[in-house]
Amino acid sequence: MPAIPAWPPASTPRLFVDLPLGPDAAPTIDGSAAHYLLNVMRLKVGDPILLFDNRSGEWLAVIADAAKRSLTLRIERQTRAMETVPDLWLCFAPVKKARLDWIIEKATELGVARLQPVITERTIVERVKSERIEAQIVEACEQCGRTTIPTLGEPVKLAQLLANWPADRALLFADEAGGEALLSVDAPAPAAILTGPEGGFTDREREMLIGHAAVRRIALGPRILRAETAAIAAVSLWMARHGDWTGEN
Repeated sequence: MPAIPAWPPASTPRLFVDLPLGPDAAPTIDGSAAHYLLNVMRLKVGDPILLFDNRSGEWLAVIADAAKRSLTLRIERQTRAMETVPDLWLCFAPVKKARLDWIIEKATELGVARLQPVITERTIVERVKSERIEAQIVEACEQCGRTTIPTLGEPVKLAQLLANWPADRALLFADEAGGEALLSVDAPAPAAILTGPEGGFTDREREMLIGHAAVRRIALGPRILRAETAAIAAVSLWMARHGDWTGEN
């Protein structure tokens, strides 16, 4: 017998929609998303699309009607329930555009729950375009299969971050001057990682951090890492030790 093709196919596009999904929903897609699906992907009536809404998980839909600049979908069934990601925040000093893009994309793929820009004394890039970053977050979620979208905090200065820090959340400070190896640190969720700017933290900032009750200094190996490398390396190590990479959560 001939093999039955997988349904939906692995090539099925995946899209975030900011409205509640369910068996009775009939979402309409327009704007740039509709243009991409109709004119780039060349989808037509009857073709499948995977949708997620950051509320109820992932759903399989098919195109019920296609106009020139919009399309209407019909929900077929739920394909995945809403996932629970580890309660890990990444607090990072914004860096230059291409490197910042990389941090946002990879941290989202790795499963962080919140992205928090932090302005330090040596931060070069102080203006953070939240709308652009939010769009990058959504695109990364669409590509990697996440059903939950990480939250994005407004940029805060380091002193303000520490002053308002929740007492029950460990803050793992990636200190280029040294600290405990992250894989040996017992700091399960709720936790956060703090990485610095391209020029590192100042002595005054380091003293402020070391003196804070929630802070634990961590080391990321014997070599000097770029700011974006440090952020993603730290998240990866934490996920391997305490996150959902172990298969135990």
